[in-house]
Amino acid sequence: MPRPTARVLTLLELLQSGGTRTVAELADRLGVEGRTVRRYVGQLTDLDVPVESVRGRYGGYRLAPGYRLPPLMLSDDEALAVLLGLAAGRRAGLTATGLTASETASAKIRRVLPKRIAHRLDTLLEALAFTDRPGATGPPDAEVLLTVADAVHHCRPVSIRYTDRGGQHSERTLHAYGIVAHADRWYVTGKDVRIGEERTFRLDRIADARTLPGTFEAPVGPGPAQRVLSAFATAGYRHEVTLRIHGTARQIRARLPASVASLEEYAPVAGEDPEAERWLRVELRAEQLDWLPPVLASLGRPFVIERPDELRGLVTAFAERLTSYARQV
Repeated sequence: MPRPTARVLTLLELLQSGGTRTVAELADRLGVEGRTVRRYVGQLTDLDVPVESVRGRYGGYRLAPGYRLPPLMLSDDEALAVLLGLAAGRRAGLTATGLTASETASAKIRRVLPKRIAHRLDTLLEALAFTDRPGATGPPDAEVLLTVADAVHHCRPVSIRYTDRGGQHSERTLHAYGIVAHADRWYVTGKDVRIGEERTFRLDRIADARTLPGTFEAPVGPGPAQRVLSAFATAGYRHEVTLRIHGTARQIRARLPASVASLEEYAPVAGEDPEAERWLRVELRAEQLDWLPPVLASLGRPFVIERPDELRGLVTAFAERLTSYARQV
């Protein structure tokens, strides 16, 4: 049978996982009666752990918001998950803080872990290799990220100072719909109030963000991730390309994802196989066209180029090069 001290620590671990826990729930998890749970709560309070009592039908106990617990209680699996998450986040460029903060967090976790577990985790991290390149861009400012996230949650306008890819600085008021992590970068999508249109902004290019008074109503329809992908596919570039490709949406999306091209799908008629191959219209915008012929060839599907004429010449030249290579002995 666990000793009372062990149960008190288990109670602390249950409370630090977040939310309000009822007395009945805690008693069941600890294998004790309700009055014993209250006594354990009193012991935590005596140790200056701010346990709050929540009244009402769904009341119980919770930790005061913002309290940082001195002990770090992680199981082997939890420690592995945290350290691998930090390592993968640094590699992918999806950490919300600088490299130093990520490394110091890893060091603190290692420092409080039992030596046996810490040694095993270090051995794994030393043996771990990645096939992808490290994230090339810096992380967004943590305060900016938290401010924008709060504005998204409460549907409040947010003022941002933004620098675009051309180096132009501007201050904008944004109705932020959501935050999206995509391709080693963080983005926020929402309505630019000044121009009255939806826009997508890279969070690492936002120098400052502050919440403004008032609220707005978030739109219905596609979620933030789909809005970001659609913004990429319809962004303004030098060439507008329209194709018809014979195949299924799945076959086409394997080489032309939603972040690259928009796909006009047709609802199948009654009794028709939704996965049946058919002619589908694909539209995309590109600054350069020379990457498209190899992609179209890799599809292995019949296609028709509607525009631009320049792409036809590039596809023909690519096919002739492949033919000449194949004839070489």
